[in-house]
Amino acid sequence: MDMNQYLDMFIEEAKEHLQAINANLLLLESDPGNIGHVKEIFRSAHTLKGMSATMGFEDMANLTHEAENVLDLIRNQKLTITSDIMDVIFQSVDLIESMVIDITEGGDGSADVSVPVKKLRAIVAGDFSAEQEVAAAAVAEEEAVEAEKAEGTPVQEHDLDDYALMVLEQSKELGNNVVWIQVTLNENCLLKAARSYMVFDQLESMGEIIKTKPSVEDIENERFELSFELAYVTMQSVEKVRSAILNISEIQDVTIEPIQLKKQAPPAPAVAESAAPAEEKKAPSNAQATPAKKTTAGGKTIRVDIDRLDILMNLFSELVIDRGRLEQLAREIGNGELQETVEHMNRISGDLQNIILTMRMVPVEQVFNRFPRMIRDLQKELHKKVNLEIIGAETELDRTVIDEIGDPLNHLLRNSLDHGIESPEDRKRAGKPEEGTIVLRAFHSGNHVFIEVKDDGAGINKEKVLKKAIERGIVNPANADSMSDKQIHELLFAAGFSTAEVVSDISGRGVGLDVVKSKIESLGGSVSVESVRGQGTTFLIQLPLTLSIISAMLVQVNDEKYAVPLSSIIETAVFKKDQIMMAHRQKVIDFRGRVVPLVSLQDIFQVPDNGAEKDDDVSVVIVRKGEKMAGLVVDSFIGQQEIVLKTLGKYLVNVFAISGATILGDGQVALIIDCNALIK
Repeated sequence: MDMNQYLDMFIEEAKEHLQAINANLLLLESDPGNIGHVKEIFRSAHTLKGMSATMGFEDMANLTHEAENVLDLIRNQKLTITSDIMDVIFQSVDLIESMVIDITEGGDGSADVSVPVKKLRAIVAGDFSAEQEVAAAAVAEEEAVEAEKAEGTPVQEHDLDDYALMVLEQSKELGNNVVWIQVTLNENCLLKAARSYMVFDQLESMGEIIKTKPSVEDIENERFELSFELAYVTMQSVEKVRSAILNISEIQDVTIEPIQLKKQAPPAPAVAESAAPAEEKKAPSNAQATPAKKTTAGGKTIRVDIDRLDILMNLFSELVIDRGRLEQLAREIGNGELQETVEHMNRISGDLQNIILTMRMVPVEQVFNRFPRMIRDLQKELHKKVNLEIIGAETELDRTVIDEIGDPLNHLLRNSLDHGIESPEDRKRAGKPEEGTIVLRAFHSGNHVFIEVKDDGAGINKEKVLKKAIERGIVNPANADSMSDKQIHELLFAAGFSTAEVVSDISGRGVGLDVVKSKIESLGGSVSVESVRGQGTTFLIQLPLTLSIISAMLVQVNDEKYAVPLSSIIETAVFKKDQIMMAHRQKVIDFRGRVVPLVSLQDIFQVPDNGAEKDDDVSVVIVRKGEKMAGLVVDSFIGQQEIVLKTLGKYLVNVFAISGATILGDGQVALIIDCNALIK
């Protein structure tokens, strides 16, 4: 029997069972006497064992079988749960998760399960102890190092500084290949610097060079022998990079090897999509989370591949474009029956649009469920006591946004735990409970979803932040005294900014927050931070409900049309020319008592003047980015319309202040303005 046809189903169900196991293990750890949690874990493990054996994944089946034996003893009250035993079970689940990830990526799911199997068998035999576990872990680590050496995988991190390592770690988390390249030139190479420049130029077209050895200056001045090395980040394959370098003349040899970065526990996979509503709104203390309940009514739900929903959305997007065209034609022709039919079609297509968008909406629980386990592991590593509260896990977002928001939230939570929450001793001295609290909350407001990460830790030291910003040239010392607390806190999102004295492999407040901000803004959202010294810090993320079909205001600039997303607009207004003032060589207006800078879209996009005479009234679209505002100067307002967001394609990437395009009812293309890029 060909099992490949069942592979997708196996992967989705395996992820569901692993999520349930992780969640119930957390509950069991906080309430060891509750046999109900053990039964739930045993049931999921037993099902997973049978599935993996049927599919031919023997390593997974064997490891799950051994874990099942331990759970059976606990279930029958023949074994008392200890922290050491829980750690072994968690390690086994981590390994099973890595096997599922390998299968998802096209692998065979095989892994070395000998060490966890020995530990589990020792627990069943009654001769397991923490000392044996530590010894076994040391042996396993030594064997891993030897294996890496034998395979030629580098163990050292090439004397990279902390910042370079942080950049590489973040790049690897985003799916890039992180490699160390050694390039050797021919012995008779006459212009070593020129050849090196050609190598750099080729590599920079395919990725990013993080560090060179020797330095770039030495290479440019030919202060090196016949070889040089560099740390490199790319989405391309190793073979493609190697071929590109070897195609350059006078290159004798190229060696490429992966950079072995510090390993972190793999995140728990998100639970598979389900039409059943999440019933758990708030996780209990000690980083617990209750697994989502499944619907018991048979035949009420079916699994649909997300690719099919994407195709359905794209087809409906084309229908929206045609709907706009029909509306315009009906107005131009003026036929009553045609207009009535078009209006009816609008209502029907509107209902269809709501259904399709609802089908794509999934609870943020799918992302939130992976964090209790992460917090549990990190608090043990950092010797801190933390209670993770999850509120609003049933809040729904578009699947596209859900897939992208996990990494930013992961980074913010790690920041809160590592740098926000103090040690139990420090908290006692400050008159706080030893156990800190991190709240992860999601809620709807209008056409947006807000996600809040809040801790009751030490808060942000604004004096320290300001001092570092001045040292790095981010802030002019002359302006430092006039900066508000909010402006100082926003400095944390500056590229490469950090107040950490020692960079942690868990997080670094500031380092990476610029990446968080960029990712969220690429989703059409925004992030802000508030903090009170000694009381805690709150990060607030604002996200659009969907990224496919958006409401926008169409505006005219000479003969060109642009779309401004309604989510960025405060209001539209018309000003007289004599109401426009100058401040710091910038045109500004007084908008409800606030000085708002004006931005001319004609100047920004270099729109050719059509020679039409313009009146004394100036049409302005007031837009915002967080607390900042700007006024977009246009010729006229066309009106509000739902538009289909289309990308500009791979040939037009990083176009300033343009996030995409849409096709209007008359067939014209209107560019969609990225207001965040225009507000400084």
